Amino acid sequence: MAHVPRWVLLSSGCAPVLFTAGWVLAAHLVGPTYDPVTQTISVLAAYGEAGFRVMTGALLALGICHLLTAWGLRPVPVPGRLALAGGGVAALVVAVVPAPMSGGSLRHGTAAAIGFALLALWPVLSADARATAPWALRRIPSITATSVMVAGAAWFLVETQRHGDIGVAERFVTGVQSLWPFVVVASCVRHTRGPSGARA
Repeated sequence: MAHVPRWVLLSSGCAPVLFTAGWVLAAHLVGPTYDPVTQTISVLAAYGEAGFRVMTGALLALGICHLLTAWGLRPVPVPGRLALAGGGVAALVVAVVPAPMSGGSLRHGTAAAIGFALLALWPVLSADARATAPWALRRIPSITATSVMVAGAAWFLVETQRHGDIGVAERFVTGVQSLWPFVVVASCVRHTRGPSGARA
């Protein structure tokens, strides 16, 4: 079992914290005109919005965290690490290609969709069939994580079509996607150290 550097706990743990803090602070800066229930996070990152700098910084931090985590997750199969790293690159692209204040953006939407897809696939691409694998890398948890993310993405698409609670659906799926790398890292670190705290 390859060793996972302890700094990967920091990179993976910072991802959901910084991302969530970013959209909360950006929404506060925009004020009551922004509705987190029916509006997407991309609205906060639109060029010219009051929360543009904060949300752009949060997206950049998210992308960097995913790249660092993918680099340090040595026990994870290469396809899974590449998918996680690709999700990180997509977050960076979303940050540098913001959506306009009104209307859509093909480049921004494409980058976001690719990021969604890669981050949804990385758990199942990381699955390890061995019974001795860390818990979060075993087949059932990996498939479950991907299934939850795919269901969240489907919910987001449904809400988009019906102009419903788009913001809630987006925050659910992005929240799960930003948190899962930390779950995997914590599982790997615990596994290599064993139940008694000594390295296995």
